[in-house]
Amino acid sequence: MGLLTEVLLLPAAPIRGTAWVLRQVVEVAEREYYDPAVVQRELAALVAAFEAGEIDEEEFDRREDELLARLEVRGNQ
Repeated sequence: MGLLTEVLLLPAAPIRGTAWVLRQVVEVAEREYYDPAVVQRELAALVAAFEAGEIDEEEFDRREDELLARLEVRGNQ
């Protein structure tokens, strides 16, 4: 049965291969996006930008909330 299934699904192989590659890319991107070390570096850069006067308090609070939410999501996984 396994060989017959593979033969019948052979025409769809390029689509299945592309879908697999896309899943792998999304997985790596999500792992990097939620990586605590990356988020901490971004938080440090955000604090530096705020202290240098490059962003206002409202922008700082908004972006800080986004970064902390990423850490929380990672913690819940």
